[in-house]
Amino acid sequence: MTDSTASAGTRPFRFGAVAPLRSDLPTWRDRVRRIADLGYSTLLMPDVPRWQPAPGPTLAVAACLADLRVGTWVYASALRQSWSTAWEAHSLSVLTEGRFEMGIGIGRPGIEDLQLPVVPPGERLAQVRDTVTALRDLDGPDLHTPVVMAVRGPKALALAADLADTVTFALMPGDARSEIQRVVREFRPGRDVELSQHVAVIGDSVAPFMAPPDTDTAALHAADSLAALPADPSAAAEEIQRRREEFGFSYFVFGADFADTLAPVVAKLAGR
Repeated sequence: MTDSTASAGTRPFRFGAVAPLRSDLPTWRDRVRRIADLGYSTLLMPDVPRWQPAPGPTLAVAACLADLRVGTWVYASALRQSWSTAWEAHSLSVLTEGRFEMGIGIGRPGIEDLQLPVVPPGERLAQVRDTVTALRDLDGPDLHTPVVMAVRGPKALALAADLADTVTFALMPGDARSEIQRVVREFRPGRDVELSQHVAVIGDSVAPFMAPPDTDTAALHAADSLAALPADPSAAAEEIQRRREEFGFSYFVFGADFADTLAPVVAKLAGR
């Protein structure tokens, strides 16, 4: 296993599914229940203004439909005021009785299409810190809303080392496996932090909102990219176990379109 101190031991596997509301409500509600029945731990919602309902109320509905955790994957700090985001996250923790996880990052692909003022990366990181600080104040001593940070770059990694309960490393299509291994090994929070993987490609298919639709899936597989997994459940399970051994990743997030395909993986590995 990696010598990063992010993991105090071998963490059990858990699995999340990003399930944006892209259909009629009855179909989406059935999908939420199905994801829970298949053993996924967390239902996740992207922060995509104008393309779907806002993540906060949507996740509140999901938490009422099934007994599973819910979370944002992830709030884009550049789109939101820090205190307002913290208030929403704290409210979701209260309303779900502690089943909400706040995922947050400094942006997402296509954010420029919203024609918002350009916020420098340093200011976005400051917004993330302010949001988490405000969330901790709102939670008080009796509630701890887990914070999941999507990070890339030394400053973001340093911030995550200070604040995050779970860290996912933002991948680019050209990232070599050895480069990500170096980044993970250099991530040293000095405490127990869960390491996560955002896997947008399964076989030849790309999950909506998790990667561009024109992603070259063949190139990712040829490069042994961490952004992809094989569609065969047995091969996928072996690769996921390999990634925990090599990197310490224990929390894997897929698109909801793959929930049934990867159900045998979840059945085999969840909690182990």
